[in-house]
Amino acid sequence: MADPGRRKAEVLNPAPSSGSISAAAPEKGGRFWLSGADSHRAVANGEGGSVWLLAAALVAAALAAYWASFSGPFLHDDAAGILRNATIRHFSSALFPPPGGLPVSGRPVLNLTFALNYAISGTAVWSYHALNLLVHVLAGLAIFGIARRTLSGVVPAFAIALLWVLHPLQTESVTYLSQRAESLMGLFYLLTLYFFIRGSQAENSTGTGRRTWWYALSILACLLGMGTKEVMVTAPVIVFLYDRAFASGSFAEAWRRRRGFYLWLASTWLFLACLVAGGFSRGGTAGFGTSVAWWAYAFTQFRAVAHYLRLCFWPAPLTIDYGLTLGGPPIAMVCDAALIIGLVAVSAVLLLRNSPLGFLGAWFFVILAPSSSVIPVATELIAEHRAYLSLAAVIAAAVCGVQAAWRALAPRWPAGRPAAVAAGLSALALAAGASGIATNRRNTVYRSTLALWTDAVAKMPGNAGARNNLGNALAEQGRFPEAIAQYREALRLVPDFDDPHYNMGNALAKTGHLQEAIEHYRAAVAVRPKDAAIRYALGEALRRLGRTGEAQGQYEEALAGASDSVEVWCGLGSAMLDGGWWPEAAKAYGMALQLNPDDTDALVNYAGALAQLGRNPEAIQAFQAALRLEPNAADVHNDLGGVLAQDGRLTEARDEFEDALRLKPDYPEARDNLEKINRMIGARPGR
Repeated sequence: MADPGRRKAEVLNPAPSSGSISAAAPEKGGRFWLSGADSHRAVANGEGGSVWLLAAALVAAALAAYWASFSGPFLHDDAAGILRNATIRHFSSALFPPPGGLPVSGRPVLNLTFALNYAISGTAVWSYHALNLLVHVLAGLAIFGIARRTLSGVVPAFAIALLWVLHPLQTESVTYLSQRAESLMGLFYLLTLYFFIRGSQAENSTGTGRRTWWYALSILACLLGMGTKEVMVTAPVIVFLYDRAFASGSFAEAWRRRRGFYLWLASTWLFLACLVAGGFSRGGTAGFGTSVAWWAYAFTQFRAVAHYLRLCFWPAPLTIDYGLTLGGPPIAMVCDAALIIGLVAVSAVLLLRNSPLGFLGAWFFVILAPSSSVIPVATELIAEHRAYLSLAAVIAAAVCGVQAAWRALAPRWPAGRPAAVAAGLSALALAAGASGIATNRRNTVYRSTLALWTDAVAKMPGNAGARNNLGNALAEQGRFPEAIAQYREALRLVPDFDDPHYNMGNALAKTGHLQEAIEHYRAAVAVRPKDAAIRYALGEALRRLGRTGEAQGQYEEALAGASDSVEVWCGLGSAMLDGGWWPEAAKAYGMALQLNPDDTDALVNYAGALAQLGRNPEAIQAFQAALRLEPNAADVHNDLGGVLAQDGRLTEARDEFEDALRLKPDYPEARDNLEKINRMIGARPGR
């Protein structure tokens, strides 16, 4: 009889068709893969005693690695997806996120979580980071649970979860708030599988009555994931593959035993289809109708997926933006394509043979398929957050490989088994520590917009988009010459890039170079002729140069696409005031006030236009409304005093001039007006 302690480990041991994960219970030094009954016995016999301690260690490690992220500000897409997202202000509107390709578009569950954050802390960033980290930690615990109920031994399961949680490649999905879409979807994805595993294992235990609840939770998690991000579309496929590989042993048996469950799970695709077809698309940024051809996008994804694999093993350099070009030396591109095609082929063969490694290969490639295959995502060819879930397969394969080698070599270890165990745990601690330190350092890059884009430009100097965003970060700090230099470099790289043209125009306008700003605005308009923001900015520059007629035309073009913009209506009103067209000015400001009755500038200018038309009572009412909003506005008190004087209400006019001087003692216009009004009512001249 063979000695089981010296028997070679059977790493790849697909499940038989009988329904259990392995035909025989794993013996010490034997199989890696547990059956459902084995898993239940392990927990019942006390293996679960250390689980809570390991789970606590996982949480503590995540907190230590991500503590530096809590002070990070809102970045990039956060402005549109969170700060300017009016639907998260109330829970009643949170399930109806705005369309247009924002991070929350077509993702009501994601939008609802941002509404929860807004209810807790408004626009204070701490609660958003706290929830992002909580989602990541829960996802790590779910991986721990999945691996623990699939592998032989709690330590390998813990190692997989710990390395996955601490891996620096995950920082974008955790620290960049808008990428909660990826991590939250990942959590629901993992819970869908975990709850399925609990339900399938309940069929092999005494608690069979609970399996319905586990399956119901799995379906609910899948539904929530569909409302979080479109990549969730692959979850039912992965669950079916897991069932075949580790539970039922064949597709036919899996379908026979759990047909109803899979029909319900597949029904969640209908919810996702409704979100996509009901006007909640990605705003034309994803799909076959984008500016990127599917075949061109697919070719770039060989390099992208190969890069993700490299980052799994050596996570450097990491960057927030890879740009929209992903070329390189032809030999490198060919090698990457050969690598990915070869790995897909090997995974397919292993999957056909019902090998656990085949399932891991399917996990890696199937989850990446929606965003890294033939469906173009025009806004980014490569993004680190896409590897959030796929990374788990790579780590699981690596841990199982190390475990196989350890089991083969441990009996030959000179210092004995305790020393071998100590060496293995030390290696895990070293790997986890290095990952945690790297993650902590990476999080410091997210401490400010300027730091993030400075890092991106340093790592990808040929990335025009990163140059543009760095210019924006510099402009926000008033460093306009440096910002303009970044915009110029972005335009050198991509001459017809509309964003740096527009942003360059803004920077030049703020520094008084209006004519040059107009040239850049016109270049941006040539690319985006219906963009209201560019039209408005061009109109403002023209108005400041006294070219009122041209400015009016730009404001009207802007209103064609943004008739609800208070800013544009006010700009048109200012142009009309400058041109002396008082009725048109009053009409434009009146439209602005219909949209926002509390806009003080619109009220003051509206009152001025009414005064020019001789409609003094209405002008007085408008000035008084403005003062109710800003009672300490000295210029408004002075203007109101002038209209009151014209209307013959001299005593009231004097009071307003006195208020203006009280608020601003060195206000010469108000002093002159007070002296005039005092003479008019027979009082001594000024004070």
